[in-house]
Amino acid sequence: MVFTKDCYSFSKKGVLRGLHFQIPPFEQEKIISCISGEIFDVIVDLRKNSPTYKSYISLKLDENENKQLFIPKGFAHGFLTISSNAKVFYKISGSYSYQFQRSLKWDDKELNIKWPLKDLRPILSTTDNKAKTLIELEKEI
Repeated sequence: MVFTKDCYSFSKKGVLRGLHFQIPPFEQEKIISCISGEIFDVIVDLRKNSPTYKSYISLKLDENENKQLFIPKGFAHGFLTISSNAKVFYKISGSYSYQFQRSLKWDDKELNIKWPLKDLRPILSTTDNKAKTLIELEKEI
């Protein structure tokens, strides 16, 4: 695997980014780390032939533990900023393609992700507001 791009994002508390992925032939692998603040990170298995298809894992990444999360091809990724703000650094393999980029709805009932929202209303980008459910995306993955 060759990482071709380094990216950085800054988010304030309540910003929810994702769940993002690219479909073939532009699938990507990522390594994510939180270099300041704390995020609740989620990956969803979208590999149809996988025994864990439609399953997700979640974990907190923060500046203190310095953990990294590897996201293989075939997984959607997203995170919620749970500290007052967070800086996230990630490495990406492959090329970005707008045409092959997809967004999976963060609150898709079929996935039932347990986001730690408490009294937070997530702040979403325009793209993430238009995200599709897994049922709507299944024909494309």
